[in-house]
Parts: sequence; C-alpha cells; structure tokens
Amino acid sequence: MKFILGQKIEMTQVFAPDGAMIPVTTVKAGPSLVIQKKTVAVDGYDALVVAYLETKNVTKPLLKMFKKVSPKTYRFIREFRFPIGDDTFNKVTVGDFLYAENFTNEDAVSVIGVSKGKGFQGVVKRHGFSGGPASHGHKDQLRMPGSVGATGPAHVFKGTKMGGHMGDQQVTVTGLKVMDVDVEAGILYIKGAIPGPRNGLLQMVADGELEVIKKDVAKPIVESKVEVSAAAAKSETSEAPIEDKPVEEKKPEIKKEQPAETPVKKTEDPKQSHKEEEKK
Repeated sequence: MKFILGQKIEMTQVFAPDGAMIPVTTVKAGPSLVIQKKTVAVDGYDALVVAYLETKNVTKPLLKMFKKVSPKTYRFIREFRFPIGDDTFNKVTVGDFLYAENFTNEDAVSVIGVSKGKGFQGVVKRHGFSGGPASHGHKDQLRMPGSVGATGPAHVFKGTKMGGHMGDQQVTVTGLKVMDVDVEAGILYIKGAIPGPRNGLLQMVADGELEVIKKDVAKPIVESKVEVSAAAAKSETSEAPIEDKPVEEKKPEIKKEQPAETPVKKTEDPKQSHKEEEKK
C-alpha cells in the first residue's frame, strides 16, 4: 500500500495525447516523515504515524516525541492503518521519508480531506430540495422545507432533512487517478475534484508496493551528558599545584601626636554673681 500526506494547491487542466481536456487537481505531496510505528503486540493494531509540514511552535508533549526521531517539528500528524502482516508495514521504519515519486502514473488513489465549511444552510442548498411554488397564493415559501411529518405520530422523526450546518466534514473520494507526477517539485496531478480548500491537508492512499527512497534519514537529538566521577574530581584537585602567595611586609605604624588641649576660661554670668551676693 502506498500512502502520503499532502496539501491541495488548486485545480487546473491537462490535455491527453488525443487532445481531450482533463480537469485535474494539483497536490503538493510530501515529504512526510514516519515518526512512530504501532504494532499489534503493544497497541492492538498495525499502523504508521506520519508527520508533515515543518513548523516551529508545537506543544511540549509533541516536542518530546519529535526529538526521538528528528530535530525538526511538524504541524500535521496522521495515522495510516495496515492489515496484519502487510509487506509495506514491515518494510518502513521510523525515520523514513515518503515522497511524491513513490506514486506513478495511472495509480488509483483514494483521497481523504475536510470539505469546505458552508455555515448554516437551508434545505435547498443542503439537501437539494425543490422548494415551494413562487406564486398562486404562497408567500415566502419558495425555499421552505414544507411538511416535516404527518399528524399521526405527532412528532418529527430523527434524521429528517432540515436546514443546519453544512460542510467542514471529513470526506473520502475513491476511484481517482494519478495523471502525472512532478518529481522535482513533489506535485501529483490527480484527475477530478478533491474535497477541501486550498492548502487543506490531504491523506492519499493507493494500491501497490511502496518503495522506500533513502534520500534523507531523520536522526534523533542526542543530549550528551558529561559525568565526572568523584575519584577523578579528587585526583584533579590533588594534582593541582598549590601556589605560594607572597607574604606582604607590615609597615611600621606612625603615631600622630595630638595637639595639647588649651584650657578654656569660663566666663561668669553677671546676673548669677549678683544673686550669690544677695544670698550672702
């Protein structure tokens, strides 16, 4: 089984040798990195987890998972399941890259994408109702759903087609065909329309044997930790020479002579002396 992740570019047209015009969708396929391998023994089924489109900002759990495989981080992660004992599953290993050249012309491809969101739509656009008549006594009933049930049950059955949210759902289109492969640009030309907007994520699966192309191989980030034993640390300290520090000579202290204190004559208060004379 062949598989890859990609992005929708746009619709265009190619011409067959007989001059017939064929509408095709251009898809940027790969490179996709295999980051995890799930097995029956551990997870209960065989699957390969594939990452696509490099990005910078990821959550810490994803960053830890990416470090085990590659120094780069990716935006999209999808899972492809395989039947037990599939040759492709046994052939692919973690760290392998998938490229557009894994596909060839005339490959029958199934494409999984998310359809364009249309918001809230009525029954005419959502379910293809004809609506009511535009005249003969009917007012504002042109795009109405009409009756939603009989009087007998006295309730509306589940699943009755009504207006509501339209689009933004996963859609699988089968029976598509690869018309051409641009190996250098990594682009697939797939016949027909593919669900989703431009730059929307696509999962492509085709029959046939997958040949693993070893162009680039992702390598995990290895954090080197230098461990120094206690004995080595002691030996380094013991072997280190001890430098003698020069002894500074003490200079003799020079005592400064303090100036002699001059006696201060007390001035007598005339009022106080007069009071003492009166007491006598």
